[in-house]
Amino acid sequence: MKEKKIPMRRCIGCMQSREKQQLIRIAGYEGVLTVDVSGRAKGRGVYLCRDNPDCWQQAQKRRALERSFHMPVTEQMKEEIFMRLEELAHGK
Repeated sequence: MKEKKIPMRRCIGCMQSREKQQLIRIAGYEGVLTVDVSGRAKGRGVYLCRDNPDCWQQAQKRRALERSFHMPVTEQMKEEIFMRLEELAHGK
């Protein structure tokens, strides 16, 4: 039987490739950024490690969201994204 291929993605914080299941997708569509839990939202997507706040801080420090989405990301947008990531990490 043929082996099923495991999708790999790269975290924009730590820049390590991991299985897609271990990462969380942030989708950007029409100037709005959202945390995409389903992994199927419209728009361009970037990935961050699911439960590693260090990766989130590195992504903020490197301005990875702005660079990946080719648009300015306001502090309010960043706060909302990282607050939602924190909620997901703690199972809320």
